[in-house]
Parts: sequence; C-alpha cells; structure tokens
Amino acid sequence: MSEVVGLADAQEDSRFGAKATGLGAAVRNGLPIPPGIALSGSFVDEVAVGNELAIELLVTAAQSLVGPLAVRSSAADEDGADASFAGQHLTLLNVPSVDDLSAAVREIWWSANSDSAITYRQRVGLFARPSIGVVVQSLLDPDVAGVMFTQNPINKADERLIEASWGLGEVVVAGRVIPDSFRMDRAGTVLERTPGVKKIAIRAAADGGTVEETVAPELVEQLCLDDGQLAQLSALAEQCDEVYGPARDIEWAFAGGQLYLLQCRAVTRAGSSSRPTTPPVGSEQVEAIERVPFFANMSPRDVEGIAALFKERRFAAGETVTKEGAGGAAFFVIESGEASVSVGGRVRAKLTKGDYFGEIALIDEGARSATITASSELVCYGLTYWEFRPLVQQNATIAWNLLQTLAKRLRTAQDDQPA
Repeated sequence: MSEVVGLADAQEDSRFGAKATGLGAAVRNGLPIPPGIALSGSFVDEVAVGNELAIELLVTAAQSLVGPLAVRSSAADEDGADASFAGQHLTLLNVPSVDDLSAAVREIWWSANSDSAITYRQRVGLFARPSIGVVVQSLLDPDVAGVMFTQNPINKADERLIEASWGLGEVVVAGRVIPDSFRMDRAGTVLERTPGVKKIAIRAAADGGTVEETVAPELVEQLCLDDGQLAQLSALAEQCDEVYGPARDIEWAFAGGQLYLLQCRAVTRAGSSSRPTTPPVGSEQVEAIERVPFFANMSPRDVEGIAALFKERRFAAGETVTKEGAGGAAFFVIESGEASVSVGGRVRAKLTKGDYFGEIALIDEGARSATITASSELVCYGLTYWEFRPLVQQNATIAWNLLQTLAKRLRTAQDDQPA
C-alpha cells in the first residue's frame, strides 16, 4: 500500500488527512484542481526524521509536478466542522524545487507539533498525537484569489459570500487587506458588491517563498471580480455542495483565465499513531543527546534509539522559540547558535550549544515558564510531548535522571534566595 499517491487516490482520512482526501474527491468528481500528490502521516514522520529512502521517494514522486510548489498540511482531524487548524498548521508557498521538499515537509511537521497547535488541540478536546499528512501541488500564479462560503457562516442564510483580492489568496486568509466582498443567492444573482481596500498583494518570489507587492493606486478600491468570474464561482459553489454537502468554506484562485479550487472544508461551527521506523542517526545528533543529563548512564544502543526520535528544527535570529505563558509542545537541545532566556520581559540567561530547555512544561502540561528567543541562527533537536512522555514513563533510568536534575535546580533556586 503506497504512502505517496496522486491526489485522485487519496481516499483515507486516517492515512492522508482531511485536506488530501477532500482534494482527492474533487479530482474524482471533475473539479478544477492544480495537479498534486498526497503524503501519508507515517510517510511524513519518516521524512521528518531524515529517512533517506523516504526523501528519495518523495523527490521521485514529485518530479512530475511543474514547479514551483505549494506544500500544505493535511492532518487527519484538520479542518472539520468542530475545529479548524487554519493559522495553526503551516502552508509553504513557492517551494522552488523538489530538492527543497524534504525541508518543507519537516517544517510542516513541526508546525503541527508547535506550542500554538498543541494548545489549540487541548482547547478543542483533540489532545492526541497528530497524524500529519501533506499535500504537494504545483503552485498557481493567480491574478485574483480568495475565499467563498456556500452558506452565510454568521446567520446561516442560504446565500454565497465571497471575499477576494489581487494575487495569492493568503493575503485574504491572513487578513492583510480589506478584501472586496460579494453576496449572491443560490441562483447566482449578485445581491451586494462592496469594494475593499487592497493596498498589497502577495506573489511568488523569484528565489522561493513569497513577497509583498504594493498594488497600483487605481486597483486598490477597484472590484477584482467581474460578472463572468462571479458566475463561475457560483457554479463552483453548486458543484462543491453536490460533492461535499452544504455549508462549505472554499479557497479558490483565477490563474491564466481559469478558475481553480484550492481547498474545500466544512464551515467551522462556533462554539495515537504508531512511532515511525527508526532510521540511521547522525553522530552529531547522538552527541547532542549524550550531553543532556536526562540521558546519562545509558547504553549506546539506547542513546541511538532516543536520538532517532529527535527531529531537527531551525530558528532564524530574532525568532521566538517558546513564549512565556503559552502551552508547551516540545523539548529542545541546542546543536548550534545562541538564544536568550527572558522572564517577565527581563533577560535572565543565555543558552548555547549543548544547553536544553522545555522539559518542565512537558512534565506538568502547564504553560512555558520563560520566553526563549534565538539570538543567532539556532539549530535544535526537538522531542515532542508525544514522544517525551512515554519515553520517561517507559525508562526508569531517564525518569531517575530527570528527578535528580530537577532536584538540583530546586536546590540552586533555594540557595539563591536571600536569607
């Protein structure tokens, strides 16, 4: 059973995630979808831990796609009627080539295991290890894009609501502009047109990623959809209702004069997968783990097994790694670079190679006790809550080392108190 399939063959939510299977249904029903492939959650795990065979398979499978690429998360429980992970799980647009795919997939894996995503899972009652599939598609260069609701999400009226702006639709989804808005009845009659203020557009950059462009003054308040395009969107809404059912949240784009469906999910109502096979582990990763007191006095084989659970994560200078008061999702060991530790806005310490942080929030499932900020480019190895907790529960040596380490910290803190 293949773990990498064309979108038309993505049919199991539990393996490929809701976004992938939704797009698969669109392809099978003749809806206009950019070409793409779907990666299963277990396959994404393998890519995230650096399995070379998985990475080679990923590159081979994506060779048929015309670049640049759009890479999106597709969790098994993502974007249902009870919870939407929009803004939690990452989308990477304009990945330049297939050679950059493995790094993009690893970033998406981490976005689903970030502090914010895990906190959201706790809030909506989905606090279980996420299975993160990924969708890889050819990236469009749209003239105009946006979102459409096939039912009014506020008053449940039987009408279409459309928001649109120039360039990539992320400018609308992220709330970067006041988009044009349109209201239509089910027959396609336009009931209302309201020009927005669209001062910027997001477009693909020549060297990868996206750039923000200033919109020409005459286009800022000019409606970006004409009657013909609105009629096509009305027809797309009807097709989506037939394929998926009512009350859909649709992302769409017009590129080269053609309308494309990018995503179709249920309008959000107000209101544990197995561990991947252990790949060979690099010596740098093993050495980093050996420096952590929790993993002292363990056999080389056990250390290698633990190191294989850690996944590399990079942070740019100035980027916030953990935020004081936020939920905790991962424990990190620094491989290279520097970071600062601040509590209540005051810098308390500096961290460098070999230092580690984040274990307290994972132990008590409480909030982060400090803000960690990358002072330079920071390379870490991270272990998520989903691996950390069973690792401690199943290994008495690690549990004892952890207790000793925390006891030493407590003694130090008491000694530092004024008499």
